[in-house]
Amino acid sequence: MKPAFNFIPLALFALACSPVDPMVGHTEIAKFQGNKKGAISVTYDDGIVNQLTIAKPIMDSLGLPATFYIITGKVEGSGTGKFIGRDPQEIIAETAQIKTDPSNFFERASLIAYTGTSEAEDYHARAGSLFEQGKIAEAHALIDEGYAKIRQGTMKDTDDVVFHNNVEDTTTWEQYKSYFAQGHEIASHTVTHPRLAALDEVNMLYELEQSKADLLKFIGPESIFSAEGPYGTENERVMEYAHKIYPALRNRMPEPWLEEINRGSKMNPGESSKEYVQWQRGPVSRIDINQMKAWVDTVMTHDNNWLVLVFHGVENLGWEPKTRPELVEYFSYMKANEQDLWIATFRDVTKYLRERKATQVSAEVEKDLITLTLSSDLDPSVYAVPLTLKTYISADWKSVQFLQNEENTVLEIENDEKGSFVMYEARPGRGAISLKKGP
Repeated sequence: MKPAFNFIPLALFALACSPVDPMVGHTEIAKFQGNKKGAISVTYDDGIVNQLTIAKPIMDSLGLPATFYIITGKVEGSGTGKFIGRDPQEIIAETAQIKTDPSNFFERASLIAYTGTSEAEDYHARAGSLFEQGKIAEAHALIDEGYAKIRQGTMKDTDDVVFHNNVEDTTTWEQYKSYFAQGHEIASHTVTHPRLAALDEVNMLYELEQSKADLLKFIGPESIFSAEGPYGTENERVMEYAHKIYPALRNRMPEPWLEEINRGSKMNPGESSKEYVQWQRGPVSRIDINQMKAWVDTVMTHDNNWLVLVFHGVENLGWEPKTRPELVEYFSYMKANEQDLWIATFRDVTKYLRERKATQVSAEVEKDLITLTLSSDLDPSVYAVPLTLKTYISADWKSVQFLQNEENTVLEIENDEKGSFVMYEARPGRGAISLKKGP
């Protein structure tokens, strides 16, 4: 069953003397591009090299796009990780006299990752995790423990792989730009993959803004539309800052018409009554291929689901890796069901849904011509993903010519219980749409 459409009130002007079928000119905007049952966005976190050398070629061979949230500080030529603030030695000395509390936690948690070892970075990450869980006293105590080790000189290098210092990740900006040109989304996962909720304002802004600046410089404006704060953070303070910098966040994207089910939620998509459901799932190592396929099947049994897959490691490199054979089987399964699935980047699905909700359609109907106008308050230079429209035509039309700007196409006529119609894609902000009766 095809999904329901967005029913748009139309201004229909009958310019002929004879009565006009009230359905003629009536236009609906499909819930998903191509009038598909649902959407899937395949996303990857951390810019791990195997994502690009193993997973990406598999998707390329099937013609499937992906979104790569990269840690920009790892890419040569970018702004790198740093602490912004007072003299670190002054802060370290203070920790011997003053316990960590709400007045100094953010500054200390921001600095500790830059005191020299991977163990110190681990203290930052663990303290940030405790803070986000609401375990404030435990987070403060952990920071005090870490600084005591720093003062005593007993902090050690654990030889752990840290995301922003992984020597195996050698992808260049030139390569990322070529991947973008191939249809993939390259987007921000901050400069160093910190616990943003544990950073003070100036360091949090640096992580968000410097990453954005480098993506804009090396890739272009399409790379600064969406972002993902590390560790899937939904911290309110972080979201307030990040939403001012990026138009869309995979972490959280509050819209009255969108139900967001995060990776940790046990809610089922069918339990929501909202117009759209963004359902995030993490295909980690312990999740088998049958469960992963079941997620795809769920999308095809509803008319409002957007499955957002979050991959990390690939083939023994990175967190919770999936193997090459699993990826081949999984992406091939998606491709085999592409007649029902719109597989697109996180950026493009977000833009489509917002465009659909914001667009109004008006129509003028003449004997042999229907003229449609799309109007929206969204910026057409940003929101330009083609919308799938369905327009009803007169029963005596045997062929239909579509024109918009320089596009000129003959459309296939279809029929349903309401009458004859044509389906086509049109870009907002590209001028009026003409549907002409053919010979």
